[in-house]
Amino acid sequence: MELIIFLITAAVAVAGAVAMLLSLNAIHSAIFLLINFVAISVLYVLLYAPFLFAIQLIVYAGAIMVLFLFVVMLLGAERAEDTRERFVWQRPLGLTLSAILLGLIGYIALRGPAPEARVTNHQFAAPERIAEALFTTYLLPFEITAFLLLAAIVGVVVLHTSGSQAGKRE
Repeated sequence: MELIIFLITAAVAVAGAVAMLLSLNAIHSAIFLLINFVAISVLYVLLYAPFLFAIQLIVYAGAIMVLFLFVVMLLGAERAEDTRERFVWQRPLGLTLSAILLGLIGYIALRGPAPEARVTNHQFAAPERIAEALFTTYLLPFEITAFLLLAAIVGVVVLHTSGSQAGKRE
């Protein structure tokens, strides 16, 4: 049963990623990215990593998505949206995939760990081990990522400020 749940969740994650890349609307891309983040968090539950599950939902599906949507709204990408619905199949598909994903999350939460599952190292996803790896082995990539995110946010604000001032001059 765990293999079936994994395959369905992996398919939802891949479908969300592909739809995010192919979407022409920035808001729709952000929503597809959110679907991908939630599916990845379910995969963490399947790996018996509850801390990574919570961090994936709180940090990525919460904070990072708010940041993405803030940047999209700041740039005004939502104004260029076409209001007519070109693909009528998207809404039922989205509702169906959401129901499947919520059903899988509920099933995993209610059934508990499988009796045949054997985790040899229960501490592989412990917060202490993650922090130790993040701040020793992966410190440079962590700092570079933080710097790139900061530079991107500053760049968006500068572009928005210079664009709005240029519009006032005309």
